Formats: sequence, structure tokens, C-alpha cells
Amino acid sequence: MQLMPKPKPKQQQQQQQQRRHFFLSVVSSFSAQHGAKADNIANANAITRIELITQQRFGDSNFARASFLALVSAALVFVHPALAFKGGGPYGSEVTRGQDLSGKDFSAKTLIKQDFKTSILRQANFKGAKLLGASFFDADLTGADLSDADLRGADFSLANVTKANLTNANLEGALATGNTSFKGSNITGADFTDVPLREDQREYLCKAADGVNPTTGNATRDTLLCK
Repeated sequence: MQLMPKPKPKQQQQQQQQRRHFFLSVVSSFSAQHGAKADNIANANAITRIELITQQRFGDSNFARASFLALVSAALVFVHPALAFKGGGPYGSEVTRGQDLSGKDFSAKTLIKQDFKTSILRQANFKGAKLLGASFFDADLTGADLSDADLRGADFSLANVTKANLTNANLEGALATGNTSFKGSNITGADFTDVPLREDQREYLCKAADGVNPTTGNATRDTLLCK
């Protein structure tokens, strides 16, 4: 078997530069297209498409493809937050998705459809805020103040809402699927109308349910369908 001649140092440098430029161009392209979606499914689809490009570029070299895909995957996961998670909604240009916003004051703000997915919002103040359709998917709201907030249609799927203040909050039509936790939260006067809850979640909340929502006039226990 005839061995291929080793490339000269200058050729090696040129090849490395070409690979680097190609890698950066692909990462930039896919980060822009999929980073803003910021979910694992989008990133998985992006990597699949990159793999096709990689195969065309590097052929069947498993080592080259594996190395390249590892770098791309890391870039999609660890890309700068401003690129990976662009918080939507009217909260200016500040990124609110995938951020540590512990203790942040959002009280009385209009944050309709604001994107707080995967953010850390411990002890954040949302008192009286308008959060219709906002997303708190997989967010940490431990100890947050959501009292008097308009949370109609908000997404709390997989969120940690333990020890939060939900006094007089309106959660009509909000999502609380998966392992959403409301343990230790104050729900006096909160309206849970049409909120899909697991039976164990409902039973737990019913033990603490009390009061009437001042906006809707609905009793908390009635909105939870407590027995």
C-alpha cells in the first residue's frame, strides 16, 4: 500500500485555515437560524443538517466528521447568550431568555408574550405585571413575587414556582404541564381557571387554596375544582 506524502507545513497551514473558515461560516449560519428558537429539537435538527454538509465536505472520514460535529454541537450549546437566546416581547432589546435575572424588578411592567424560557428568576419581582402569554418554560421562579400579575395563557411548563407569591394572580388558561412545582407558594386569591394540572398538583394546591380573585371574582378553590 502506497503511503500518501505528508503535506508541507505551508499546505498544512492553508488546510487548517480552510477548515477553520468553513467551520465558522457554518456555525454562524446555523446559530443565526436555530439559536433564536432555543430548544433542543431545533439544535438537533441543525446538527443533522450540518452532518450532511460535513459528509459532503470531508467524505466518509469518521474521525474528521466526529471532530467537526463535536465542535459544532458545543458551539450551538455554548454560543453567546445574545445569539442563542433572544428574549422576545416588549422588554426593550435586553435578553431575558436563558439569563440569570435573580432579584430583577419587573413590577407593573407590560411584558406580554415575553420570553423567559430557562431563566433564573429567583426572588424576581413581577408584582402587578402584565404577562399575558409569557413563557417561563423550565424557568426557576423560586421565591418570585407574582402577586396581582396578569398571567393569562402564560407557560409554566417544567418551571420551578416553589415558595412564590401568587396572591391574587390571574392564571386563566396558563400551562403547568410536566413537573411544574408550586410547593410552598401563596395562592390566596389566585385564579387557576382552565389550568391543566396533574391530580397530585391539584390536590396539593387545594390544601392551601383560599380567597377570591379581585379581578375575576372567582374563588380559588372553585377554579382548582377542589372537592
